[in-house]
Amino acid sequence: MEMTNSAFILFAAFAGLILLFVFLYFIPVNLWITAVFSNVKVGIGELIGMRIRKVPPGIIVNAMITATKAGLDLTTNDLETHFLAGGNVPNVIRALISADKANIALSFKQATAIDLAGRDVFEAVQISVNPKVINTPNVAAVAADGIQLIAKARVTVRANIAQLVGGAGEETILARVGEGIVTSIGSSQNHKSVLENPDRISKLVLERGLDAGTAFEILSIDIADIDVGTNIGAKLQIDQASADLKVAEARAEERRAMAVALEQEMKAKAVEMRAKVIEAEAEVPKAIAEAFRSGKLGIMDYYRMENIKSDTDMRSSIAGTDSGSAGDSTKNKSGDKK
Repeated sequence: MEMTNSAFILFAAFAGLILLFVFLYFIPVNLWITAVFSNVKVGIGELIGMRIRKVPPGIIVNAMITATKAGLDLTTNDLETHFLAGGNVPNVIRALISADKANIALSFKQATAIDLAGRDVFEAVQISVNPKVINTPNVAAVAADGIQLIAKARVTVRANIAQLVGGAGEETILARVGEGIVTSIGSSQNHKSVLENPDRISKLVLERGLDAGTAFEILSIDIADIDVGTNIGAKLQIDQASADLKVAEARAEERRAMAVALEQEMKAKAVEMRAKVIEAEAEVPKAIAEAFRSGKLGIMDYYRMENIKSDTDMRSSIAGTDSGSAGDSTKNKSGDKK
């Protein structure tokens, strides 16, 4: 019997301890006491409601205490709503306090909108107070004389609170600054003028208003370093000359091929003409035979013609003239005799 009573007492004590933990979990009395002594108006019912809505009461109460001590006029409902929306409540409170101390106009609505947009609102306030320096990568540009210059700049920016939601980020700033550097160097007559006055690049880039539509305000652009690269103009001229040479070689090859084709065509025509001459010469004996049969040519006339032809060939060989001239003289002699 005594064992049964002891077991019952232990069970009751254990059950009471569990109930105490459950009570303290749903009713965080310590937080309520801390809030009361910090002049934060938070009721027990609100704390129980936070537990039921799965909102950590410690985050909300501590944020309310911090905001109240800093003189911010906020309610637990505002903080709880922002937490349920997925926001970072402590970060928003730190940003509001920093902005208030630095006399920067930042409302709770703006801060929560910036936080929900995925930006670090506390870091944005810090950049507004302490400007940030962004180092650009090496930017290569070519001056009008064809010399390449490689520049590197440091951009000092300050966060623009009003443009943080929907404004472009650092990547856009770097891209615009790089574009401005390329334009400034490209508009220079020669690379020496750029090396003598690098601040001219900064002035021209700043005049373009590169921070429009971004989440930052550009305070200054300083050229940190300029190096001389390759002679792009000479390289382009060499490439162009090489291309022109290849074009000229191709055209020469085309003309050579056309000349070869024309030569082959002329040879073919010469062969064709020679064939026609041979064919015509083959008709001569037939004509002579026909003349003999018809009585238009006597045997003595034929021998006389052959003698004249032989004499003409002999004279031509002695004089060194071609066969064409010999033929013409033969015709003349035969004509004279007739």
